[in-house]
Amino acid sequence: MPETSPRAHDALEITAPHRELLDQVLDKWSLEVLAVLCESPSRFNGLRRAIPAVTQKSLTATLRRLERNGIVEREVVATRPVAVEYRITPLGKTMREPVDVLLAWIRDHTPEVERARDRFDAAGT
Repeated sequence: MPETSPRAHDALEITAPHRELLDQVLDKWSLEVLAVLCESPSRFNGLRRAIPAVTQKSLTATLRRLERNGIVEREVVATRPVAVEYRITPLGKTMREPVDVLLAWIRDHTPEVERARDRFDAAGT
């Protein structure tokens, strides 16, 4: 007999497209970029200054991925010289709450995770 409880019925199915999107929008640099752009639009060099550990190549790749997924938009600003400004899209803004919840979980549970890692490492398995 199939499981009919609400829990089984509401179970999340994680498919290849889900994994791909999660990989592309929740990686280390994407979260950093989103944190900056949630506060205000920024030019490329402003993002580099705000995230000093990111390389130019990694930042370029991250912005392209986020733009491709509709999370960030790129706008050419008619200045001399021509500049490009990045901003979070309305779709990207919808990520803020779930990402904040995930980051809060990490903050709250990191000590427990670290203890589990220590126990695992000490067991030598």
